[in-house]
Amino acid sequence: MPKEQLEKKYYLGIDLGGTKILSGLYNRELSFLGKNKKRTKAERGYKSVLERIVRCITELLDDFDVQLGEVAAVGIGSPGSITRDGKVVFAGNLGWKDVSLKKDLEEILKVPVFVENDCNIAALGIYHHELKGEPENMVGIFLGTGVGSGIIINRHLYRGSHMIAGEVGHMVIDLFGEKCNCGNRGCLEVYASRRTIFKKIDDAVCKGEDSILVDMVQSQGKDFSNLRSGDLLKAIRAGDKCVEKIINDVADYVGIAVANVINFLDPDAVMLGGGVIDALEDYIMPILIKRAREYTFPGIPQTLKIAASKLGDDAGITGGAVLALRSSLGKSC
Repeated sequence: MPKEQLEKKYYLGIDLGGTKILSGLYNRELSFLGKNKKRTKAERGYKSVLERIVRCITELLDDFDVQLGEVAAVGIGSPGSITRDGKVVFAGNLGWKDVSLKKDLEEILKVPVFVENDCNIAALGIYHHELKGEPENMVGIFLGTGVGSGIIINRHLYRGSHMIAGEVGHMVIDLFGEKCNCGNRGCLEVYASRRTIFKKIDDAVCKGEDSILVDMVQSQGKDFSNLRSGDLLKAIRAGDKCVEKIINDVADYVGIAVANVINFLDPDAVMLGGGVIDALEDYIMPILIKRAREYTFPGIPQTLKIAASKLGDDAGITGGAVLALRSSLGKSC
């Protein structure tokens, strides 16, 4: 390892999402030291989000008495399509188009920054930390503000010829379906993201269906878009048939998408993550797995692993730290 690299003790992993920014601090062995979180507030625009990323980082470093000069590199996962030089070409959930995220962050932080798609980063974290790099091929599918995936082939991150591999959320499952923010119609994301789950509940309530979430919204003085994934589980446990039906539909759609991915790529493991899965794992995973097994091609072994990741929110920041370490040393991911 180069001398200047040895002098740098820390790596930062950043998970930039449509609703929150999470920063994680790691040492040279990629042992987790601590994290910090901020709301993204994407509606304020790119420059504001950039400032919030920097603040999320500096607050974390301050908590651990770490100077920016001690940080070897930063790895950040951003929604959307990312170029090889760290530009975000399009991120619908952030309202971004053609922004130079790597360049702008490096100018502010004076530290090497490496940018990847957020789902690629999360898959990288699960693969290296949770699965210890053992499977030869793995797919991670993530249900949060949007729906995305990351693909590991031959133990390396597969980005595709144009850096957009893994957009499973924009797999069209209904030619005449609702319009997605990517511009297409009937994408999986329209049927399975947290944002659209709450929209469907709101629509059902407007049509006269009952849901205990109405009382929750009214008591908090909010609307459905401000509720969290954990509220869905509370509703189901309380016997909310409206929410239960919508989540059952989500499980079916995602289970079929998992089967399609398995039939196409034949991986060793499919790992599920994101806020929706984290909150609803015990309820949604049995339905999802059952549906996926029903639609997989004959010959796919029952031993193929389909499971929820245990890393939760930390998948993205862990993968960001892996990206930061390996890329700063000139190693591929």
